[in-house]
Amino acid sequence: MLKIDIHTHILPENWPDLKERYGYGGFVQLEHHGPGCARMMLDGKLFREIESDCWDPGTRLADCDRCDVSVQVLSTVPVMFNYWAKPEDTADLAKILNDHIAGLVNEYPKRFVGLGTLPMQDANLSIKELERCMGSLGMAGVQIGSNINGSNLDDPRIFPILEAASDLGAAVFVHPWEMLGEERMGLYWMPWLVGMPAEIALSMCTMIFGGVFERLPNLRVAFAHGGGAFPGIIGRLEHGFRVRPDIVATANKRNPREYLGQFYVDSLVHEPAMLQYMIGLFGSNRIALGSDYPFPLGEHHPGKMIEHMALKRKERNDLLADSALEWLAMHRKDFA
Repeated sequence: MLKIDIHTHILPENWPDLKERYGYGGFVQLEHHGPGCARMMLDGKLFREIESDCWDPGTRLADCDRCDVSVQVLSTVPVMFNYWAKPEDTADLAKILNDHIAGLVNEYPKRFVGLGTLPMQDANLSIKELERCMGSLGMAGVQIGSNINGSNLDDPRIFPILEAASDLGAAVFVHPWEMLGEERMGLYWMPWLVGMPAEIALSMCTMIFGGVFERLPNLRVAFAHGGGAFPGIIGRLEHGFRVRPDIVATANKRNPREYLGQFYVDSLVHEPAMLQYMIGLFGSNRIALGSDYPFPLGEHHPGKMIEHMALKRKERNDLLADSALEWLAMHRKDFA
């Protein structure tokens, strides 16, 4: 059975000293300190401990084989977005990261699909790199953050990038980062447990209410972490649209519920009852397996929850592969 995981992150094993390269700090560096062990360091402070599964394709493919994952869709770790930096420097780093992912896909074309990263703070540079990703690099699309330096995804400065993605047929994967309310979430891992679901729901709502999906009906967007809080608040969103259109419907006059089915979400919700509800809400053909490999908040055995649920055959096939294929604009024969 074909199993495609659309939500996995990867880094190069090494990259240049970015402070030296660009002349200022704020960038993550990798500090290897033992066999298969490294620290992501941010200006000399520990950001995250990682292991070889974050950079070594052999380790990654062994894990895939153990869990019967046929294909991983590769994207960078969101802290590498660096939208805050000088645009030309973010563009330069994006090329390094994108070349690395494209190289892996070229080496393992039946096992990996690539998503690029863009200097989203600059539309012209982003479109240029997007064209390279979809052209000479042969990628399927790009991963972008849920906000760009605090600007939501309906910001007019971001729209030309999304428009170009639609025109080029690029799949877009929206991942939460710089989470909403993070300043109040210092304890208990709250930015990841509470902030991420809120942040990804906000990005979905801004694209709906801001009219992005209305203006770009062919844009193929998938949202990480099961759409976060969005599935639980769709009734509230619709009610608000009906009772206060003067506030809610200022940029888009259509009911938000009408956009269900126009975008995708991954399956990473850790709760079978929620996933079953989402199948009824979005349709199984709009939910794709996503594990957040190789990080601890992800599903450690990708697809296991889906495989243990009482689903119809089509629903199972949609969640494990067919929704991903449609979002990526690919076919089963591509991996035969």
